[in-house]
Amino acid sequence: MTEKVQIPRQESLMGPEIQNPFVHRFEFTVWDYIRIAFMSVTIAPIRIMLAFSILALDWLAAKVGFIGRTEEDALTPMTGWRSKYLQFPVGFLFRCIFFCMGFHWTITKGKPALTSEAQIVVAAPHSTLFDNLLFPALKYPSVVAKTNTGSIPFVGPLVNFLQPVYVSRKDPNSRLNTIKEIKRRCQPNSGWPQIVIFPEGTCTNRSCLISFKGGAFYPGVPVQPIAMRYLNKPDTFTWTWDGPGAFSLLWLTMCNFDNKLELEFLPVYKPSQAEIDDPKLFANNVRAVIANALNLPVTDHTYEDCRLMEQARAKGLPLVAGIVEFQKILNKLGLKLETLQEQLDRFAEIAQSEGYVTIDDLAKYLNVSVSPALEEMFALYDRDGTNKIDFREYVIGCSLVAETANGEETLELAFRMFGGDKGYITSEDLTRILGSSFEMKKEECETLFKLVDKDESGQITFDGFREYAKKKPEYAQLFMTYQKQAAPQQTNGGHSIGNGNGMSKKSE
Repeated sequence: MTEKVQIPRQESLMGPEIQNPFVHRFEFTVWDYIRIAFMSVTIAPIRIMLAFSILALDWLAAKVGFIGRTEEDALTPMTGWRSKYLQFPVGFLFRCIFFCMGFHWTITKGKPALTSEAQIVVAAPHSTLFDNLLFPALKYPSVVAKTNTGSIPFVGPLVNFLQPVYVSRKDPNSRLNTIKEIKRRCQPNSGWPQIVIFPEGTCTNRSCLISFKGGAFYPGVPVQPIAMRYLNKPDTFTWTWDGPGAFSLLWLTMCNFDNKLELEFLPVYKPSQAEIDDPKLFANNVRAVIANALNLPVTDHTYEDCRLMEQARAKGLPLVAGIVEFQKILNKLGLKLETLQEQLDRFAEIAQSEGYVTIDDLAKYLNVSVSPALEEMFALYDRDGTNKIDFREYVIGCSLVAETANGEETLELAFRMFGGDKGYITSEDLTRILGSSFEMKKEECETLFKLVDKDESGQITFDGFREYAKKKPEYAQLFMTYQKQAAPQQTNGGHSIGNGNGMSKKSE
């Protein structure tokens, strides 16, 4: 490549300190392998049999607790014997399950707030199924959970006994209904227990705090933040998108001699009027409080990044390829998930180098040869100067570079550049310009012409030219780059872009 072009970058779009909070790998020592082998044939099998036996008893106790309770009753908080029954035996057996798993006690700092002081409790980071150990410490509050949680065998009745607020990621109305229900339960003297919310909305590897969803903050009431720490090394708890499965984590956790969870109850956070009016501000400020307590950075990753990771895997790309730090992309560029999913499909077509796009990949995709104009355009996308473009860089490039250049005026200029002043472009027109400006072979030019000339008329109209350029917006920036490079040549005796009838000529 030629000397790299220095491009000023927007600091607000720089990459995060933690690139991937959704990956987890084990780091075992020789001693760890010896311990796992020993525990696997001695203590762990006993632990798992006891845990599942108590789970069955707890399931039966929860089923008994629902006897005589109607659907209408589910709309009101539990009172009387059922509220005590939740603590014992249902809650007691629930805690015994974790005791059998090696969580013999929970370390606590600070003081849990009363319901009258904070109706909502927000806990972070959310990283594992063992986070449910928070419930005994709060005397079994309500919780926001995914809809399908209530149908999980054995576990479902236990969750339902907590009277959760269910949320569905597939139902477009679920988010508003969830916020409405949380607000209803937060009314003064409502009688409802505290609501525990994991505002990140998905599991991470605890290396940072990702964006907080707004559900806990829309009611505008005081919340109690809780900082969660797992103290064991190595980490056998983290259950996230790119890492060990649930069964492996469960077994390896039971192979620890003792499992330690620390819960730090931070002071109740009372929102200001500005935070009540702006739930996002409220969420970010509470996140900052927990991050400071844990000494962790914050990033703008969200659950939508995980959806893009799954799409990347389906396209044959590495999982990490789909991570863009969605909330920042949404805030700064206004790009919604559907747009990013379309761009990921296009990126997957281009990327041939282990989830990255090289200049050769881009040249192949655009059916052009590597040229100074293409190298300069590539540098606009390559924000970190690594000579390869990841999906995040591609998204930013499409928004700030290609889409910006892909206006009607730019396309009309490019169309005229290729000889379109007469109303159409012929194969000869395209071959002449691409051959002289991008050093493309005749066969390559003819292949590109056929791709644009869908009706095989032998002519490319402006509508056909525009349609193909919109499909591959990188062309518009490539045309602009070539025009900029060609301008000095026009002055100094180089090639002109066109002379009004689509023909190029030497300046005399």
